Amino acid sequence: MLEALRAVGYSVQTALADLIDNSITAGARNVWLTFHWNGADSYITLRDDGRGMSEAELADAMRPGNRSPLDERAPHDLGRFGLGLKTASFSQARRLTVASIKAGETRAVRRWDLDYVGQTGEWRLLKTEERSSTPRLAVLDGPKQGTLVLWEQMDRIIGRVRKKGDAQAQSRFLALARAVGRHLGMVFHRYLEGDDDKPALRIYLNGSKADSLVRPWDPFCGSHVATYEFPKETLELHGARVQVTGYVLPHKDRMTEDEHEAAAGPGGWNGQQGFYIYRERRLLVAGGWLNLGYSNEEHYKLARLKVDIPNSTDADWDIDVKKSRARPPPELEERLRELAETVRKMAREVFVHRGARGKAPGTREIDDAWEPVTIRGRLGYRIRRDHPLVSFVMERQGSDPKPFQALLRLLEETVPVQRIWLDAAEKPEAHAAAFENEPPAKVAEVLEELFKSLLADGETVESARERLLTMRPFEQYPKTIQALGTKRR
Repeated sequence: MLEALRAVGYSVQTALADLIDNSITAGARNVWLTFHWNGADSYITLRDDGRGMSEAELADAMRPGNRSPLDERAPHDLGRFGLGLKTASFSQARRLTVASIKAGETRAVRRWDLDYVGQTGEWRLLKTEERSSTPRLAVLDGPKQGTLVLWEQMDRIIGRVRKKGDAQAQSRFLALARAVGRHLGMVFHRYLEGDDDKPALRIYLNGSKADSLVRPWDPFCGSHVATYEFPKETLELHGARVQVTGYVLPHKDRMTEDEHEAAAGPGGWNGQQGFYIYRERRLLVAGGWLNLGYSNEEHYKLARLKVDIPNSTDADWDIDVKKSRARPPPELEERLRELAETVRKMAREVFVHRGARGKAPGTREIDDAWEPVTIRGRLGYRIRRDHPLVSFVMERQGSDPKPFQALLRLLEETVPVQRIWLDAAEKPEAHAAAFENEPPAKVAEVLEELFKSLLADGETVESARERLLTMRPFEQYPKTIQALGTKRR
């Protein structure tokens, strides 16, 4: 049975996240995760300052399937099947040792050793640590309470490495530690951020000082001024409340390079779009469209939706043992699809218009130079003849406007749509924004010509400025626009 538990399908990241669930349930404020490199004898420890366990409690916790998923649990209990500690650990290591101290009691130790079980044929939970493991548990001797989980014989992590001096293997081991840190920063970001009534959790990775703290990763860029947050909606599910909030993230033109890189997340911009399912603030599903009929596409990558579910609805959402998969209940599918459609629609608009969300209440329509049209039954793009600068130039063609009209037609018929689409899909961040890195004087030259065309069309100085503020991409240059016409007064 214990060998069978190794095949559940955990990654190192999801396995360690499962252990931290136990720490949070035990009321831990601090978690110390350490990757110790020593070749084939490398090991990982995870220690917390939670309530700890007595001898009897630890023995029960080490018994596979010690809880039924149907049992009623406390609202903030992050467990479900009673398998997490064991299956998560066995998926990566052949020896699992847990030491725990409960306030006012002595240290309790229990150990599962798959090699011992295989050699003796005895399915026995051992009451002492391996002699070589004793120094690795010593860090728990000082605190008054807490728990330490020790993984040894990590065949799934170390592989066939035998030498401590294997530089490539050590580099992979440390890279894995960094990947784990990023994953934990995503899964537990709401705990790491904290809120008014729940102090922040601190996770230390390979250290105990501030520079070793795991940093939270907020999928929704909640602190960014250009993030659009939809009103929260509450859905009822068998008497429980499911809360859904949609977000449209800022276009890259509204972010610094560092902000944009950070917001992409572990899976990249395309991979992180979609639904984020949280159970008691713990992230279960990080992106994807929950089989609601959508796929990940470049122009919807700014769309993300937060879904908060209580642990009483685990069965309804089909939460798996690894707590990394969820399926929406049939009763909620239609409304979730409608909410997704709304968020996706705005996300596409922001993506297409490089950060703008269209017409704002009380303002004019934004003037674009191009417009989508149907040409010979197919979608095409046409230069707007009523655009101020286009109409201004056309009126000055005199008695023979045909050459200029032919030029416009040539541009319209030869828009490299397929090439643009392919480049956008393969290298989405390589496309420059309008006037990106252009000297301010060059932008001012274009604005000056537009300004002249508007004045020639009968606009006043003030109305011309106002009109320019509604033209993409010039709405991003309000100071330059306000300076137009000052020499004429």
